[in-house]
Amino acid sequence: MSRTALPTSASEELPYRIELWDEAGRGEVERVLARALNAQLAHAIFQAAKGDHPNRRITLSMGDDILADSAD
Repeated sequence: MSRTALPTSASEELPYRIELWDEAGRGEVERVLARALNAQLAHAIFQAAKGDHPNRRITLSMGDDILADSAD
């Protein structure tokens, strides 16, 4: 494992998730693009993800709450 890699259990404990939703419109998360420890970093990653996937729905979530949605 590299110095910067986090064990799976540690990365899953990061509270913020940046999610890419499916293109087919099934209303499902296709994959988690990133996780973050704090809100400031999470929002920066969310903005970058919107630029990388301009025609896709990206959400920033914490737990069951969606904090930001590119579809809005």
